[in-house]
Amino acid sequence: MGSPKRRAILGLSAYYHDSAAVLLLDGRIVAAAQEERFTRIKHDAAFPHLAARYCLAEAGLTPADLEVVAFYDKPYLKFERLLETYHAFAPRGLRSFLAAMPVWVREKLFMRKMLKDELAQLGPGKPEIFFPEHHLSHAASAFYPSPYDEAAVLTIDGVGEWATTTIGLGQGKDLSILRELHFPHSLGLLYSALTAWCGFKVNSGEYKLMGLAPYGSPPGMGGSERVARFRQVLLDKMVDLRPDGSLLLNMDYFEYATGLTMCNAARFEAALGLPQRTSESEITQEYMDLALAIQQITEEAVFRMAETAKSLTGSKNLVMAGGVALNCVANGKLLRRGTFENIWIQPAAGDAGGALGAALAAWHIGLQEPRAAHVDGAEGDPGGDMMQGAYLGPTFSTGEIERTCRRFNAPATRHDDFQVLCSEVAGMLAQGKAVGWFQGRMEYGPRALGGRSILGDPRRPDMQKKLNLKIKYREGFRPFAPSVLEEHCSECFDLDRPSPYMLLVAPVAESRRKTLPPDYWTRPMYDRLYVERSDLPAITHVDFSARIQSVSKATNPRYWQLIDTFRREQGCPVVVNTSFNVRGEPIVCTPADAYACFMRTEMDALVLGDWLLVKEGQPEWRETGDWRTKFELD
Repeated sequence: MGSPKRRAILGLSAYYHDSAAVLLLDGRIVAAAQEERFTRIKHDAAFPHLAARYCLAEAGLTPADLEVVAFYDKPYLKFERLLETYHAFAPRGLRSFLAAMPVWVREKLFMRKMLKDELAQLGPGKPEIFFPEHHLSHAASAFYPSPYDEAAVLTIDGVGEWATTTIGLGQGKDLSILRELHFPHSLGLLYSALTAWCGFKVNSGEYKLMGLAPYGSPPGMGGSERVARFRQVLLDKMVDLRPDGSLLLNMDYFEYATGLTMCNAARFEAALGLPQRTSESEITQEYMDLALAIQQITEEAVFRMAETAKSLTGSKNLVMAGGVALNCVANGKLLRRGTFENIWIQPAAGDAGGALGAALAAWHIGLQEPRAAHVDGAEGDPGGDMMQGAYLGPTFSTGEIERTCRRFNAPATRHDDFQVLCSEVAGMLAQGKAVGWFQGRMEYGPRALGGRSILGDPRRPDMQKKLNLKIKYREGFRPFAPSVLEEHCSECFDLDRPSPYMLLVAPVAESRRKTLPPDYWTRPMYDRLYVERSDLPAITHVDFSARIQSVSKATNPRYWQLIDTFRREQGCPVVVNTSFNVRGEPIVCTPADAYACFMRTEMDALVLGDWLLVKEGQPEWRETGDWRTKFELD
């Protein structure tokens, strides 16, 4: 007798931003990836054809093998929200209404047919199509892969159909939503509105605002009164933050419900006494102080929501998803408050993770299947959760890497002994070189976790500047994250547990800090930035914090081995880790993507699997426009 047929579910998110596909087999995650990594269009919103093809190929399946396709929200509910919102705010928003309605009437109202037509391009098949609600998809992505059999669930983002925040309870295979906050009142959209006001792009610049906030004047300093004034203006005029964490926004100040912009510019400027910053213009202290004010309000809202979740569920565990769950500063502070004993955050917390949540909701809620035995760290899930370290994307063989090197006529040295390669790379890092690190499966979610990373020596004061300006080509104030051996995390940071997905900010250990000059907080931004604040200056932010990735030998043995080699040979259990891309582009996916990024920047060396390439001796790079072939699957 043949083995029983495995049950397959394809989860999809699309048509807003960060489209993605996920493949489950018998409830376990086999593959997951964002479409942007294949198309090279950052935050690509199109139907994830290439990501879906990859997922099916990774599982050895065709569309005919799929039992269910799950889409991450309910189009009819979203359409209802749009209609009711336009009606409530009429005659405001007429222009936006006239622009949006034809697309909905022509396409999105008929999402089931639209999805079937898109899926038909992948091949023949007749899967059942499920439409979990948007925040149920987020909640499912947070609870079901977590290491807890029972947990409070908190999802916070801009908006799904109606919900902008939910509090739920997960128990075994069951997941219930207990409270909802509805559009237009949204913590995520409030944060995005201030992101736009400070001159950054909505849906991608929010993490820049979070990184800018520590430059705001702390209590007792000259500008701290301005931070307090901004915070009070926001709380008095724009947002009513309630004791349970719910909030009401004064829509006289916001245009996102019916317009094509986030803010009512005239009212915002009058209230704040600060004009909207234009992109790429100088960032003055006023914008740093505004960033700190909205970060403080966001943190307080998250704290109150978490306390409400605790009182409603009584659970000792909290799981989180939604775009606001990527605010790792708030996450770290929430952990230190001790409201919950344990916190787990979905590494693909944004809309890309909705594809995973939709698939898991279909499996556990739609099909009523029990959870797998990964709970509480079963063998085979070394991270204690179901995410496999988030290493769920494509991997490439030695042969594929060799073909890439031949294609570009790129000199490369193969190391049969990986330890020798680690020693050579550790030495390069100690010399101040920036090294591209391309190993194993690509990460799912917005963070590079040692699969597609650029690495540096955290002890070098010039490393942050070099990576920002010569390699990433991005704003110089942006901080970099440390990757630290899990076993040595507490030696370097005030953190008593693993942080494998780079979603917790914690203070650098007191013993590693240096005394700041007396005039530190009155100095201009970049003068502050280049003061050595610790013996790990490249990863210590201006407020002595760091966004930490702890690296486990069980989850990523090669990356662990490299960092351990750096520890043994250089005395430091930490490396700088930033995503393998330049500003405006997605993280690299293929060896060809990696080589192109390597050659376009001032990166010094590139590791592709067992192969080492150094910049010296590489052929001249030419931007021909056809260097990259379309992602193909064997």
